[in-house]
Amino acid sequence: MAADLSDLKNELNPEQYEAVMTTEGAILIIAGAGSGKTRVITFRIAHMLNEGIPQSQILALTFTNKAAREMSERIRELTGKKLPFLTISTFHAFGVKVLRQDISKLGWRENFSIYDETDRNALIKETGRELHYSPEQLDIYQIGILISDIKTGRKQWNHENEIYRQLYEAYQEGLKLYNAVDFDDLIVLPIKLFREFPEILQSYKDRYKYIMVDEFQDTSHQQYELMHLLSDKNVAVVGDDDQSIYSWRGADYQNIINFEKDFPDVKEIRLEQNYRSTGTILAAANGVIQHNTNRKDKKLWSGNGEGKPIEVQMSDNETAESDFIVDTILSLAVTEKRKYDDFCVLIRANTQSRPIEEAFLQKNVPYVMSGGTSFFQRKEIKDIISYLRVIANHDDDVNLLRIINTPRRGIGRSAIEKLNTVSRNLGCSLYEAMKSILELGDDKAEDLLNSMDETG
Repeated sequence: MAADLSDLKNELNPEQYEAVMTTEGAILIIAGAGSGKTRVITFRIAHMLNEGIPQSQILALTFTNKAAREMSERIRELTGKKLPFLTISTFHAFGVKVLRQDISKLGWRENFSIYDETDRNALIKETGRELHYSPEQLDIYQIGILISDIKTGRKQWNHENEIYRQLYEAYQEGLKLYNAVDFDDLIVLPIKLFREFPEILQSYKDRYKYIMVDEFQDTSHQQYELMHLLSDKNVAVVGDDDQSIYSWRGADYQNIINFEKDFPDVKEIRLEQNYRSTGTILAAANGVIQHNTNRKDKKLWSGNGEGKPIEVQMSDNETAESDFIVDTILSLAVTEKRKYDDFCVLIRANTQSRPIEEAFLQKNVPYVMSGGTSFFQRKEIKDIISYLRVIANHDDDVNLLRIINTPRRGIGRSAIEKLNTVSRNLGCSLYEAMKSILELGDDKAEDLLNSMDETG
């Protein structure tokens, strides 16, 4: 059932209402923690639709699939419509959408694979071995960071990292050979596509007349550039510089300053009423955050009263700390009639979870761990699944390329390049290309491959 959008003044506080009703021009919404940011975004889009703006003209970009999914569901609830042409997406999912449409112009096939960290590390390792880097030089984790930094422009080549330039270039060639892209490419390649083919960019600008970006403080320079390329004049960004936690992966506070420069007529709206916390918690947070540099000054306030004082517990060791946490949860569950899913334990790293998990198990407290590597993301499991998919569908080029040399069977890049050429020339899958070569017999197959060397 659709919500009544005719009386938004009573649904929202004055600042929220102003943000929702301002649909034209550039808007910077500084949304403090717990200030109803998601509510503002969803009501704003619902209001735009109610005012007659076509759903196909709206593009909302956020950072997690969960946030995009929840936002979509909430807007459908508010409007009572299915909205099949409304685009609410993560930056990377939008990048995939763009690339599926036009990546062939950059030399990939449309059925490209997206390499996760496991796949990327395997390609870095394979490339390093082929180029005879020593085991000491092949720190896969650090090389992965360098490749990402170079690709996204966070770093440049210098005398310290120059040794890996050849590996970087071969890695890029390897991605193209395997018809794959990595996570950074999902932003970098759409930008390249838009720059090199202005008519493609224009087709997106003609479609998306209204753009919104959630969690703007966490945008990287590349994501900002993608947004800026797509934007005309109606663009709203929502964020809070005090909540930026992704500088280590390229998030750039400078983007807020850049936005104000690139859109000089920008209207700034601040959401400072916090609905989530008590006055005590906000006072403590403000006391810490006010020492940050490069931030917009703001003062969060709450109508929830002062609340209980913050407690600090100093334990002698991790076992005592874990016992204290579990005993406190058990006590509050009884005295305040709380359910176990009302509680959350935050830890700095997954490696710290063991003593807490042991304490939960010992005292029969059910819990769910969030984070860590999924069973199905392990390399050996992904390899097995790829074998099964190729068995079920011989024409699955994506999975065939994944396992063509797993385990290692002497099929190098040169052989895969030739196989790709035969596949293109015959207009068939890689599997059918292999069958065609084998059916020629050893001598004719060798002549064919040798002739490709001479012409290639």
